[in-house]
This record gives sequence, structure tokens and C-alpha cells, in this order.
Amino acid sequence: MTLPVASRYKPDALIRGLAARQTDLLLISMTFVWGANFSVLKMAFHTLSPLAFNVLRFLIATLLFIGILLWQRHPVRIARADVWKVITLGIIGHSVYQLFFIEGLAHTTAANASLLMATVPIFVALLSALLHIEYVTLRRWVGITLSFVGIALVTGGNGQPLQLGASHLLGDLLVLGAAMMWAVYTVMSKPLLTRYSPLHLTTASMIPGTAVLALFGSPAMLAQHWSSVKPAAWAGLAYSAIFAIVLAYLIWFTGVQRVGNARTAVYSNVIPVVASLLAWVVLREPFGVLQAIGGAIILTGVILTQPTAAHDKPGACLVNVRSRWLKLAYQLHRHELNGWPLDRWL
Repeated sequence: MTLPVASRYKPDALIRGLAARQTDLLLISMTFVWGANFSVLKMAFHTLSPLAFNVLRFLIATLLFIGILLWQRHPVRIARADVWKVITLGIIGHSVYQLFFIEGLAHTTAANASLLMATVPIFVALLSALLHIEYVTLRRWVGITLSFVGIALVTGGNGQPLQLGASHLLGDLLVLGAAMMWAVYTVMSKPLLTRYSPLHLTTASMIPGTAVLALFGSPAMLAQHWSSVKPAAWAGLAYSAIFAIVLAYLIWFTGVQRVGNARTAVYSNVIPVVASLLAWVVLREPFGVLQAIGGAIILTGVILTQPTAAHDKPGACLVNVRSRWLKLAYQLHRHELNGWPLDRWL
């Protein structure tokens, strides 16, 4: 397996202060932030159009990222050789992805969108293998596949069958395209993260990405009836910008840098579990037995993707799932997961 290359930049003071948290714990917290974001978006869209909401939250998030960098006296400048790479990364990850996802969700069901977005780890692993960025073992492929099966149970376990018919074909294809764009975004970020911190790269890529998104979203902004927007929608906008973008994006990039593309991406499969549970509590949406079973399968898949030096080799056999649970619990308790020093967050 190709391990992440050690970074050559100075750690950001803001994240270095959170040294008690390790990468996997942060990735788990990211799933809760993004899982809750589904319910937040659902309530905010009652009075705010999706595209106008997206433009506003990205404008807020971009300004926050720039403010954090300036507060730390961190230069926003990118090396000349990387300028077009960062611009391309921003357009793919912050513009095209968001446009595909929002429009796709408008033309298909939530169950379809959740299942199709769960293909991100498969595309990430495939791209990583094809580009020789990261070796993906058989054990990790099994974990990714198990997580995908769990997603099918979670999205279809509420008594509402998945709809993959022709009437939803356009939306399905757009959401699948969004999953591909997020996978490309994840893989493209890894080599750049050897030269820039997650905070630096995210900020630099969001500037062109938000500009393009605002260009496409300007008609929706002009058509929005701002006087009818309720306080709950504004609160949801603040939550989505600060937590679902600023905080969660930093965690996502840190995971890519520290534990690799495939392992970071598979945590996205936990998000539907969290989203379903919170929707059941907050929005009173049903959560069935099949969804609970699917959640357990997803977590098992996540554990199987945890790499170890002894098993991340071609032809390595699967480890016992029970022992992996015990080992993970022990590592979390000792705060020594993967041996990453706790004072080198970014």
C-alpha cells in the first residue's frame, strides 16, 4: 500500500489546538455534521430555493475560510505551477458537484440520491488504483462493497421501494455524476495536500468554485422572495455554512491526507445512517429494522477498510471482524490510531 506522503508545511495553529482528537474520530464526527445537515436542508428549503441556499452558504463559507487564514497570518498564495490545478479542483468540487447534486435531487427521490451518492468510495478506490496513487487491497474492497450493501438496506428499509425507472433517469444520472465529481475531487486533492494544508487548499479552491457557482445561481438569487424567508431557514443557512462546509471540509481533507483516499471516502457511507436516525427523531420519519441492520453492515464495512501494516498487502486474507472491533476500541482509548502524532493536525 502507498502511504500518504508526509507534509512539508507548518501545522495550522487553529487545528493544532485540537490535538486530543484523532483522524478517525474526526471523520466520525463529520458523519454526524453532514447527517444532521439533511434535516437542516429539508427545513430550510421550505422558504429558500436550493440553488440560492447553496450560493449563500458557499459565499459565507469562503469568507470564513479567508478570515481564518488571515487571522493565522497564513498566505492564501498558491505556487504558480499549482494555480490551474487548484482552479480545476475548485470548479469540480465546489461548482460542478453542487450543481449536479442539487439538480439531480430535484428530479429523483431522496432514496435514489442517497444510494447513488454512496458509490463515492467505489469511484475513489477505482481512480486511486488506476492512477497508482493508492493500493486498494481485497479486504478494503470487501469493506467498501459491504458498506454499499448496507446503504441499500438503509435507504430501502423504510417500506418505500427504490425507484430506478425511466421517470427518474435524468435525476439519477445527475446524482451519479455528482458522486463521480466528489470522487475526482477527493483523489485530485491528495497530491496537493503534500504541499498545502487542508485549510489552505480548501480556501484556495473554494474561491474559483464559489465564483462559478454564484454565476450559475444568480438567476435563482434574483428570483428569491427574501421577505418570505423564515428565521429557521437563516439559522439552517448558518449551520450549513459553518459546520457542514467549513468544519466538515477540513475534516474530510485531513482524512484524505492522513489515512488515504479510500478509507476517508468510505466514512461517507455512515452519513445515511446518521441522517435517518436524526430524521426519525426530529422530523418523525420512519426508521425500520432493515435500516438498523444496514447501519450495522456499514459500520462493519468501515472497520474492514482500516489498514494495518500486516494485512495491507496483495493477497492478504480478511481479518476477524470481532478482533477488529476490539482493536479499534483499544486504539481509540489509547489515542494512538495509526501512530499519527497528535500535534500535527494539518
